[in-house]
Parts: sequence; structure tokens; C-alpha cells
Amino acid sequence: MGIFNRFKPKLSSGLSRRIPAASAVTLSHKSIFILPTGFGLAWLLLLLMLFLLGTNYQNNLVMGLSFLLLSIFNTCILYCYRNLAGLTLSRAKTTANTFADQTCYIAVHIASKRSSYEVKLNFSKQPTEIAKKVIGQPQPALLNVLHPRRGLLKPGRVKVESRYPLGLCRAWSYVDLDIEHVIFATPIQTNNSLAISSQDPSGVEDTGRLVTGVDEFSGLKDYVKGESLKQVAWKQVAQGRGMLTKEFQQPQGTPLWLTLDTSSADLELSLSKLAWQTEQLSSKQQIFGLKLGANSIEPAKGEVHRIAVQTQIALYPNSQRVINHE
Repeated sequence: MGIFNRFKPKLSSGLSRRIPAASAVTLSHKSIFILPTGFGLAWLLLLLMLFLLGTNYQNNLVMGLSFLLLSIFNTCILYCYRNLAGLTLSRAKTTANTFADQTCYIAVHIASKRSSYEVKLNFSKQPTEIAKKVIGQPQPALLNVLHPRRGLLKPGRVKVESRYPLGLCRAWSYVDLDIEHVIFATPIQTNNSLAISSQDPSGVEDTGRLVTGVDEFSGLKDYVKGESLKQVAWKQVAQGRGMLTKEFQQPQGTPLWLTLDTSSADLELSLSKLAWQTEQLSSKQQIFGLKLGANSIEPAKGEVHRIAVQTQIALYPNSQRVINHE
């Protein structure tokens, strides 16, 4: 292992020059490596012994058998290479949200102009995904990263391998799709009170909720007799959609802010509690903001806001918290 670690930087540098990072990579002779497997070496040893026996005893049948085995081995080399050549791998545009200590599933699209069989894919030291048959349109392959930590995950190169058709040869490549994925902090329930910007008669459960008001248009509803005609959506009436009333909402109470508990000596625990509060407020459609170190996110609600807040928490204390799995 010490010798391998000594040469690992040089090997990584050589791979970067030979197979540079890209969002999509098509395998060719420049990026495919091929060697005999253990079974293949035993096959070569067997045919060598048969050849020596055949020549020693001048037995043409045994010599012919050794040449037949050699031709099968050579054919397997070509088919094994051909099984990966032309294979295109590309990273997916989106990946499902993942919390720390959960299994992270990263989607990689794989396609081939001709049929490819038994293609194995995995990140370094991670479980292997097998694509039984690849042809035509890109198909997704979910690659696992087990129990990642909070932060920016860089799983490294995707190992692509094939031993098709007979397992005599192993063709492989290491493809860098420049994959990055933010791993959110694990939510841990807390009873800590949330910060409200000023004294407010509303409780935390109600603060930040949208109630009927005049600030923000929220949608249309059926007109109820007696409602003000000023709220009628006359444009929709003209389109023949019937009498509809415009609804408006406004946030109740003063802004709700999430802040880091600086009194705790356990930073990860404090961030996990923030992550839990974020999930709770988002599920209740409450408006809230985040103040974390020198960064802040203005109060808002919705899925985009939830992801922005969780991302900020995941990357704390700086935006370069990177976890490499190579």
C-alpha cells in the first residue's frame, strides 16, 4: 500500500491528462485499458502446456487444440474492448437531496450506439452497479456513495469495467464526470426556541405563516356572493371562465430567523438542529430566514428556499468544505 500511495499522485495526474474531466465522456482506445483476468492467465498457462506437450510428443491434435484456445483468447480481447468502445457516460443534471450518513444515490446516464453487456460501474471503494444491456438512448445507472459526511461531496472518477464475453479479459476505464453533490447535515430534533426579530404576540407556530392579506397574490377562487367586485378577476371573466375572485396573502407576525447556537461546543450537533428546524418550518410553509456566520439568507418559503438554507448549513463554516472519496 505504501508503494501504491507513493505513485498515486503520478497515476492521478496521468489519468487527468489522458482522460480529462468532462460532463460527458465517450470511451475510445485512448481511455480503455485491458489485461487478462486470473481466469485468463490460467487459460494462457493451459494452452502453453498443451502446446509444449504437443510439440514434445509431435501430437498435431494437442497442438491444434492449443491454437484453438489461443484464437478464442484473442477473440475475447477484441470483444471485451468492443464492449466498452463507443460507450458514452454523462452526469445527470439533478440528484436527489441527501442527508449525512444516508446512502447517496448519484445518477449517471450511460448509452451506446451498439449493444454493450454486463457493464459494471462504481466509485472508488463503493458498491458496484451492473448494467445488463446498454443500447440506444441513455439509461440511468444509480451509483451509491455510502454514509457520506456533511459538505460538498466529490466522489471522484467512475470506474467502468467489463469482462464480457467469457471473463478471460478485463477492460476498464476511469471516467471523471466532474460530479459534485451537497450533502445536507443530518436533522436532529431540538427544543431550542427560534429567533424572532422583535417582540410579537404570535407564537413561533404561527409566525411566518401566510394569512389572508393584501401583499402577495396567491391564486384564484370561485366568487362568493357579497364579496367586493374590486377583487373579481375580470380578465378571466372575459375569457369565459366564470366569476373568480383574486386571493392575496401576507406573512403573519415579524420575520422568523434561524441562527446557530454558539453556546454549544459541538458544532455538528448545532448544525444538525438547524437542519431539523429548516425541515420543520418548510413542511409547515412558514416564512423564515437564516443567519449563519457572515452569511445570511432573507426570509422566504418554498422548496428552492429550503434547499438554499440546507446548502448554506451543509457548507458551513466555509464554502469549500469538500469531501473527496477517491
